[in-house]
Amino acid sequence: MNAIGVIKQMAIDNNGIVTSSMVDSAHISRGNLKYLCDKGVLTKGERGVYYYGPAVDDEYYNVQQKYKKGIYSLETVLYFANLSDRAPEFFSMTFPINYNTSALKSKGVYCHNIKSDLYDVGIVEYTTPYGNIVRGYCVERTLCEILKKTNKVDIQVITNAFKCYSKLKIRNIPLLSRYSKMFGVEQTVRRYLEVLL
Repeated sequence: MNAIGVIKQMAIDNNGIVTSSMVDSAHISRGNLKYLCDKGVLTKGERGVYYYGPAVDDEYYNVQQKYKKGIYSLETVLYFANLSDRAPEFFSMTFPINYNTSALKSKGVYCHNIKSDLYDVGIVEYTTPYGNIVRGYCVERTLCEILKKTNKVDIQVITNAFKCYSKLKIRNIPLLSRYSKMFGVEQTVRRYLEVLL
């Protein structure tokens, strides 16, 4: 298969999306992406993201592709995990403490910086509403983080998230307890659980 065919197949295998880093990994010239855009085969999205055929422009995927250190968190994770019925007004992402996030604020991203020893804790994969895979924090960590006053999450969002969590068939109370200690919200988590479970 020639380079053009390989790129098309990559896009087909990835929900109609191909990235410049995928093309680089396959040792194919990025010039082929420009050629396919010029021919109308691909449509350019955010920097380094291209769409093939009727693929939908997935902002969740685009933002994470552009800012690879960003991990979805807070209200965005609640939405992915069906713990909130509201689509987030902005993307909530967490970055290492030394990451420069000034450019992201203009992109509608609420940036949260965290110490590097907590940055990697509880990362899982979620499927966006458009069927693409992104990285976010697990539900148990997210429930602890939404309780921190510095994150300014609305009390109704918090209450609803805990109610939805209490109804899940698969929930990990020991992990929630461990994270509540780690993030300094142990008493608050305990109060929610006593009421709901």
